[in-house]
Amino acid sequence: MSDWRPESISTVDYLKTPESNLPREITYGIVREPPAPFFSHQSIVLATVRALCDHVDRDGLGKVAVAPIDVVLDRDRALIVQPDVLFVSTGRLSIIRDQLWGAPDLVVEVFSQRSETYDRHEKYGWYRQYGVREYWMIDGEHEQVIVNDFTGGTPVVRAAGMLDVVPSQLFPTLVLTVSTLFV
Repeated sequence: MSDWRPESISTVDYLKTPESNLPREITYGIVREPPAPFFSHQSIVLATVRALCDHVDRDGLGKVAVAPIDVVLDRDRALIVQPDVLFVSTGRLSIIRDQLWGAPDLVVEVFSQRSETYDRHEKYGWYRQYGVREYWMIDGEHEQVIVNDFTGGTPVVRAAGMLDVVPSQLFPTLVLTVSTLFV
């Protein structure tokens, strides 16, 4: 048996690597480079971005971004993620430089067969720990959006099916019917 282990990289060294459109994250110094998402995944991402941008831009609420963009959750521990979609409120735009240095207000991950366990467990824990206010998990297989509200002491989980409106506390006036994400 070999003692080979992936080489660890610091946040500073990772951010010195060449710019790339490939999905790439570092988890406590270990680079993770999954294959590109499937077309169906990207269709859901695009529908989500359209709906959020229309709402956020109309009301001047902040900025929406789509992967790949580095979100440095923990510089010292070399934890950098690239959520599918994110939102930063107007009052927190200072965390946006070349990367995001801190937790966005909203993170959206679209599940795929390859990423669902990672998104449901590891990323859920990190987003809660590092101060994301809402985490939307979009489950295409079950055609639902699971909204995790981390603003209180105990997370509040709300699930919305195809005919329901996404129940967001961050966007109380957003009327986003789940079915529009799966067209």
